[in-house]
Amino acid sequence: MSRWHPYATVASVIERAGAFLMVEEDHGGPCTFFNQPAGHLEPGERIVDGARREVAEETAWQVGLTDYLGIYVLETPDGFTFHSHAFFGMALAHRGGELDPAIHAVHWLTLEEIEALERAGRLRSPLVLRRVRDALAGRFYPMDVIHER
Repeated sequence: MSRWHPYATVASVIERAGAFLMVEEDHGGPCTFFNQPAGHLEPGERIVDGARREVAEETAWQVGLTDYLGIYVLETPDGFTFHSHAFFGMALAHRGGELDPAIHAVHWLTLEEIEALERAGRLRSPLVLRRVRDALAGRFYPMDVIHER
């Protein structure tokens, strides 16, 4: 019997003046998709460090992560399970530099613009809008609920 291996990922909802930091990803299909800065944890990486790294690699923004939104579990139709740790924070400084090759563009989008992308089928995951709505509803947990070494 094989063991079940969910993927550990991180995502960050970064808000600035009523808009949210989003990445437009090109995966070689007919259209691009939109996501929060997000990705897989690297071996031995702390969860919060992974979230900061993903934001920097995908957007060139340095951010302050202030709250934990929780863990979001997504089971895909092709049998994969993702445990996505989500954070909320603010933009501190734009560092510039090259972005992850899969990133087509970086945008600051309002809730209404993100909802329009959802209606158009352009969000990378159903978790994208859920995380934004949870952040807007103030569904935060203190960062110290995460216990790591």
